[in-house]
Amino acid sequence: MGRIIAIANQKGGVGKSTTSINLSAALAEYGKKVLVIDCDPQGNTTSGFGIEKNEAEKTLYELMLGEYTIEETIQDEVIENLSIISSNVDLAAAEIELIGIEEKEYILKNHVEKIRDNYDFIIIDCPPSLNMLTVNAMTTADTVLVPIQCEYYALEGLSQLLHTIELVKERLNPELEMEGVVFTMYDARTNLSLQVVENVKENLNQNIYKTIIPRNVRLAEAPSHGLPITKYDAKSAGAESYMMLAEEVINRENE
Repeated sequence: MGRIIAIANQKGGVGKSTTSINLSAALAEYGKKVLVIDCDPQGNTTSGFGIEKNEAEKTLYELMLGEYTIEETIQDEVIENLSIISSNVDLAAAEIELIGIEEKEYILKNHVEKIRDNYDFIIIDCPPSLNMLTVNAMTTADTVLVPIQCEYYALEGLSQLLHTIELVKERLNPELEMEGVVFTMYDARTNLSLQVVENVKENLNQNIYKTIIPRNVRLAEAPSHGLPITKYDAKSAGAESYMMLAEEVINRENE
């Protein structure tokens, strides 16, 4: 039974797609069978795996509209052990096209249930807003992982996100749990990064991952080469951090 993790934060630029790409790739490195679902119309996770997003035909958009089955939309083995359902800007229109559709909060869940057992992990990259796509991701997921950037406004919007997770749990998906918080873009040279980490720990009654993802040049370069960091530079600090995070995620499952 695959474990489904939605990676969400309605603030943009917090390392959400970076985490979706690299956590998925790291889990695949550990021999886990992984499916990545790019639920963000920006398609950054899609292009981060070297897929030309604007040329992709069988995307999440077509799946949501029922034009293809989920098996038809999965691109198998983009890298070893890792498959993806890609997305592009077309997905932004899905919200409008689904107006009036019954049970539209469960469209993704109903598709994913059919193939869930084929994977160890299904990672869903959510858009940076609390919209219909995010709600679909959360009704599908078992847990929500929240990347938080180590910067001054880190906590801004977080209470709203936690409130949304609670609402989804209450009304749509009683099984939904908070996977935890992972700190990204940590800069050891600044006191600010340290203060943000301390501040979040004090204010958040949430599970916080021990692994902290550093600011790392190689990590920033990798997407432009269409490669996850584990394939672009496996010895970089960024790659090592995501391998450690993947290990924590796997161990949490075994707890």
